[in-house]
Amino acid sequence: MKPFTEKVIKIIMEIPEGQVMTYGQIARAAGSPRAARQVVRVLHSMSRKYQLPWHRVINSKGEIAINDEEAAMEQQLSLESEGIVVINKQIDLGTYQYIIGRK
Repeated sequence: MKPFTEKVIKIIMEIPEGQVMTYGQIARAAGSPRAARQVVRVLHSMSRKYQLPWHRVINSKGEIAINDEEAAMEQQLSLESEGIVVINKQIDLGTYQYIIGRK
């Protein structure tokens, strides 16, 4: 496994319940600021294998970015079960965004 992929998996696993991170934010934290699409690839291919909390990863606008309605609803329900308010597929990043190192 490539070092970037390992870092992405580690970062996603560390997102606390009730908080979210963006694809780009994860890419930056993993050392490749322009690799948001690679974060999507890692999520798509490795979420089950590593039991990643994939539902805690959203786009830079604070939106659920999944086009499949059933999967988007699953993500929304998972977020809501953790206390995150989702309105029209939108999450308030000011309230729920996890910043690594911030307590």
